[in-house]
Amino acid sequence: MKKALLTTALTTSLLASSLLATIAASSVQAADYKVDVKGAHAFVQFKIKHLGYSWLLGRFNTFDGDFSYDEKSPNNAKISIEIDTKSIDSNHAERDKHLKGKDFLNVSSFPKATFTSSSIKFSDNENAIVTGEFTLKGVTKTISFSVIKIGEGQDPWGGHRTGFSGTTSLKLADYGITYNLGPASTHVEMALHIEGVRI
Repeated sequence: MKKALLTTALTTSLLASSLLATIAASSVQAADYKVDVKGAHAFVQFKIKHLGYSWLLGRFNTFDGDFSYDEKSPNNAKISIEIDTKSIDSNHAERDKHLKGKDFLNVSSFPKATFTSSSIKFSDNENAIVTGEFTLKGVTKTISFSVIKIGEGQDPWGGHRTGFSGTTSLKLADYGITYNLGPASTHVEMALHIEGVRI
């Protein structure tokens, strides 16, 4: 009887230890990241055709965000980004003034653009489709776009970093931007390049 009780106690103890180890391991594997805007290792860029003859390029200088990613459970990843629309920069002061006005971003009324993912589905170790809610100029739309994992690993300062890039095309009229730029300029191409530091 004592031997049976001892065996049961040992088995229960081993099972509990195994469960705790599994929980601890999963906690270590799950990782939250802060987008490295402080070190300028992240970029939100855009380009749109000018008269159909060339590309006009620009970026948003101020934004922030975070994401979670576990290479063993990549489809559980999440990302959230907030963009300061007042920071739009097309390398031309007068044009930027116009872009910030009511014809385009109307930044005085809508100072922020945001994206929050609802799902991220990887087809392999590097490529995924991200779906989520994008809000611009007070309008929220569900969008999907492709992303690619650039890399992951230790940095020289003892931290751990992971980087992704994604691109999408947005129809300006969907977000209340109806200023006539010509038939070749109805969509803007957006690119998000982020490097996150594990926190």
